[in-house]
Amino acid sequence: MSERIDVAVFVGSDSDLPVINETVKTLKGFGLACSINVASAHRTPEHLKQCIQGSVSSGVKVFIAAAGVSAALPGVVASETTLPVIGVPMEGKNLSSMDSLFSIAQMPNGIPVACVAIGKAGAVNAAVLAAQIISVSNDSVKEKLAQYRKHMVEAIIKKDLKLQKDGIDAYIEGMKK
Repeated sequence: MSERIDVAVFVGSDSDLPVINETVKTLKGFGLACSINVASAHRTPEHLKQCIQGSVSSGVKVFIAAAGVSAALPGVVASETTLPVIGVPMEGKNLSSMDSLFSIAQMPNGIPVACVAIGKAGAVNAAVLAAQIISVSNDSVKEKLAQYRKHMVEAIIKKDLKLQKDGIDAYIEGMKK
């Protein structure tokens, strides 16, 4: 890694890429450069360490790590850096994804990992949280976050106005199209 990056994103399996692509798209929307790597905490620990070190050399400010099942990846990343780490629990069949959520949220004291929601909502929120962290020292990102929030408010108000105008039955029918 030679180009400068703001956020390094890791997935434990390539099957996580469709969900974590929401993270990448959201980061890009905030104008943040990111890298993405497949690296397993259990199966490729040396590769993971190299990716972390390369990210640090590239100026990374925040790490995002998505993992399912035992969800060790975010904790292992956190054990290798003092930079902020955000964990995204992935949806899975095992224990209704609660194993991933608890593995990421229940870190031992001194090695924190911020934990967001399971799946797509978590993938988006991880990017927003990374942007919020970076915005502390970056006014451009701070302004993009303000615009992001403004657009969310406008979208909800627009939906409410449509609901008030059309009524619930027509609104729901329109959602199906």
